[in-house]
Order: sequence, then structure tokens, then C-alpha cells
Amino acid sequence: HSPYFYKRFHKIHHEFTAPIGIAAVYCHPLEHIIANSLPVAAGTILTGCHAVVLFVWLIIVNVSTTISHSGFHLPFMPSNEMHDYHHAKFNQCFGVLGILDQLHGTHARFVESKEYQRHIVLTSTTPARVLVPDEPKKCE
Repeated sequence: HSPYFYKRFHKIHHEFTAPIGIAAVYCHPLEHIIANSLPVAAGTILTGCHAVVLFVWLIIVNVSTTISHSGFHLPFMPSNEMHDYHHAKFNQCFGVLGILDQLHGTHARFVESKEYQRHIVLTSTTPARVLVPDEPKKCE
């Protein structure tokens, strides 16, 4: 999120602070081509893979990005907690896997949050918010 590119292109995508599925592709057209479409297609084009492999890959990528923007933490699927945190805070958790966030320290507040404790692959239908509940609010 460099200030120049964020203001002109990526800010549109972050109009969704509590993501929904359509937010996955809700972005500036130039960003969609450069950041969403080209990276997904590059590997299949460079390897000259079979059309069926391309089709399956596109399904996997689109389902994955839709789930990560859905706001639902589904059982047996990768957690969307980190990406939801990114949409809520904007300056944390930029990466997909979290590796670069660890290297650059852009996940420090996330690691200290309840969302981080919920950032697991669920192996049952028990919701993550039940497994790791929010702290009760203090009465004033």
C-alpha cells in the first residue's frame, strides 16, 4: 500500500471494511488487470498448460479469493481472519500467506489480536468465535 498507488487505485477495493465476496474483484480496472488477472494467468501461459488445467486453476483462484473476502470462516478451508483484519485496519497483514508480513513486521498488531488466535483451519463446524470468544465488554 504505497500512498501513491493506494490513493489512485487500491482505495476502491478498501471501501469494504467488512469484506463480502464481491469485494474480491471490486477494484480499479487497472489494478484488476495488473494485480488480479496477470499474476493468475502468468504461470499457466508460461508453462503452456492444458486448457483443463487452466480452467481448474481459475476456479481454485476465484473460489479462494471469494472465500477470503466473504467474511465467513468456513470449516476445512483456509482462514480469512488475516485478510479481514487487513480490511479493518488497512496498514497490517498485506500478504497472502503472511511470510512477507513476518519479514517486514506488518502483522505485529494482528499477532496480538483475537483474530490471530482464530486464524486456524477449523476442523469442525464449531465457529471460530465460539472457540476463541471476544473479551466481555466492561460495564462502566
